[in-house]
Amino acid sequence: MMARIPEALRLVLDAITDLKGSQLVVLDLRGLTDATDFFVIASGTSDAHVRGIAESVMEKLDRKGHHTHHVEGLPGGRWVLLDFVDFVVHLFHPETRSFYQLERLWNDAPELLISST
Repeated sequence: MMARIPEALRLVLDAITDLKGSQLVVLDLRGLTDATDFFVIASGTSDAHVRGIAESVMEKLDRKGHHTHHVEGLPGGRWVLLDFVDFVVHLFHPETRSFYQLERLWNDAPELLISST
């Protein structure tokens, strides 16, 4: 499955897993929306954990020349959105993720990666 994921997304996945983000999902939105190609969805264990994961993702991608176009929710840490144009990273506190259920909202999108840990 990983072969179909662009290099920048691999950097995101590495940053998330390095900091023990959980329930990692990559949704392929190509052909479903013009807004972006992929959603990366993951959970942290607390607001501080979510913020830390988000900062790590931005730092790792920035070093490789992939800069965030837009960031939302970083100060609060309940739901951080990192927009890299071609893909959007959604990092959630578990309760917030359960409430919004993005995977269910986009249930017609193929899942390229699923991690239960």
